[in-house]
Amino acid sequence: MKKTSAIICAYNNESTIKDIVSTVCDYFFAEVIVVNDGSSDKTDIILKQINDFYNFKYIPLFENKGKGHAMAIGIENTNAEIIVFIDADLSNLQDRHLAQLIMPLQYKEADMVFGQAAETLIDYKINPCKSLIAEMSFFKKDILPILDDLKSTKIKVETLHNSHYQYHQKRVKYVMLEGLKIAQ
Repeated sequence: MKKTSAIICAYNNESTIKDIVSTVCDYFFAEVIVVNDGSSDKTDIILKQINDFYNFKYIPLFENKGKGHAMAIGIENTNAEIIVFIDADLSNLQDRHLAQLIMPLQYKEADMVFGQAAETLIDYKINPCKSLIAEMSFFKKDILPILDDLKSTKIKVETLHNSHYQYHQKRVKYVMLEGLKIAQ
């Protein structure tokens, strides 16, 4: 099994951060990194409190620079071969969702996995474009060439990732994460 790291990027997620971090820390990841992207709510306080109970690396950014920047900081701080990104605004995250994101990489079925919360699925008859959300996994070596672009991107990070992987003819797998919800 390849070393796998989870990175959680948070921005003003005080209502969900504790549950997300506890679920991810209870999984088999070699390491968990939480990047707080300059939250102005109680996210920082909560993360400092739970860091005593859960084993994760906490990286507070004092200024909000965007999701792509926070993701890049997390990538720079891991030496894992596989990286899994989990949004901090989720509810009902379960071990099976994490497995769906990791196993296609471990079994060499894909180079990148995009996870879609089933409740956010759109009607493809109306809009045939795949909607992309941030639950994703990939090999670190594949993302390094666009790390600087990720830090400064003004487009949705999932679009940047998808474009990069499609351009390089990488295998991208899309999975439905049944029961996963995006918190309101």
